[in-house]
Amino acid sequence: MNVAVSKPAPVATTLAAFAASAVPPAAARTTCRQLIFDIVALAVAARDTDYVKAALGSAADEGDCTAFGHARKLGLYDAALVNGTAAHGEDYDDTFEGGPIHAGAVIVSAVLAIAEQRKLDGEAVMRGIAVGTELMCRMSLVAPQATHKASFHPTAIFGAPAAAAAVGAALGQDAETIARALGISGSLASGIIEYLADGSSTKRLHAGAAAQAGLRAALLAEGGFTGPITVFDGTNGMYKAFAPSKTPDFAPLLDGLGESWVLETLAFKPYACGTMTQPFIDCAIKLAKSGVAADDIVSITCNVGEGTVHRLWEPLAKKHQPPNGYAGKFSTPYCIAVGFTDGQAGLGQFTDERVKDPALRALAAKVSYEIDPNDPYPRGYTGHVKAVLKDGSIREFRQPHMRGGAHEPLPDAELQAKFEANLAFGGLTGERIDALRSALGRIADGGAVDLSAARL
Repeated sequence: MNVAVSKPAPVATTLAAFAASAVPPAAARTTCRQLIFDIVALAVAARDTDYVKAALGSAADEGDCTAFGHARKLGLYDAALVNGTAAHGEDYDDTFEGGPIHAGAVIVSAVLAIAEQRKLDGEAVMRGIAVGTELMCRMSLVAPQATHKASFHPTAIFGAPAAAAAVGAALGQDAETIARALGISGSLASGIIEYLADGSSTKRLHAGAAAQAGLRAALLAEGGFTGPITVFDGTNGMYKAFAPSKTPDFAPLLDGLGESWVLETLAFKPYACGTMTQPFIDCAIKLAKSGVAADDIVSITCNVGEGTVHRLWEPLAKKHQPPNGYAGKFSTPYCIAVGFTDGQAGLGQFTDERVKDPALRALAAKVSYEIDPNDPYPRGYTGHVKAVLKDGSIREFRQPHMRGGAHEPLPDAELQAKFEANLAFGGLTGERIDALRSALGRIADGGAVDLSAARL
């Protein structure tokens, strides 16, 4: 007697059912509220940069959608590209420990664009942001480190399907349509990490391109276009293509989906640089506060996770002398040097001029690393500095987790200060800041979507 064995449903089917029916709880909505404020302010802060001007200059269509920090209104796809690129551009945006991915720049940019174009309300926006952020975080846990190992950027790769689901949820699409959109998104996802070679702008583009790709997939599906339902778990699916070194474990993606919300653990950065460098900056600041001067230091050795070395430590000689401010954001030696010297690591610490400071380069050149096999990366991000001084003494400091993350969230006052500082950096005055704060608050409360206060 033959017994039929039922196959599990394709992963995309489960994700689409979640996206079509999810009701985010209050804690998840609070995180989504913080995301809206953080992302819009970051995009405004980057408004005068060369890469944002280039992205804006590439825009082909006028439309109903706001380019944050600019008077010109854009078409749907161009707005998503420009805003996502700007929000992620200074690497000051949110991160998810365990991924790592940057969900806000992708998801908020896609959802606010469709909300303006389709005249959606804040409830639709909040639902879409919650769905997309949750899925993007969970997708990054399926094959940890393998996407980077294959030379792809997880934010770019998983941003496309997450944005497709987010837009579908905001529009109220049914599960079948969202499943098609997920299938389509797999063919639109892209983004390699070769920007590490020279600090060029493509990493910045990845968030905007993923937002644009997700929008395109959702609207193609809405029109009846089809995509493979086995986009994630198929023989030639996304994890096979973008994370081939590991067998995907879909449990972190599927278990408890809709019941527990991992997005509630999202981390908001206190520093404007790469995620895993942040705890090292905290250690460097502690070292400086202990009374040590830069000239007192003979060497600094850091214990690090092996998975961070190829992006943040090697080639070490180049990391000691980053060629520009953007490359400095992904140089742990430079981040340690500037954190030690300035006591902070904001937008002003990563200009092209600042990274060429001879004193910073001299201190960065004293920094090296040792791989710690017990480092918890990528489950958690820790920091460590061991400074040997000229008098033979040793000063050692550790940071057990990323400040701003689940173990030590940034207080509301610090998040508000970051919001205001970023808007001021972008040229908004006190009254304009208050107007934008009120407008974003109305969206987060489920009201009207009016982003005119973000246009300069």
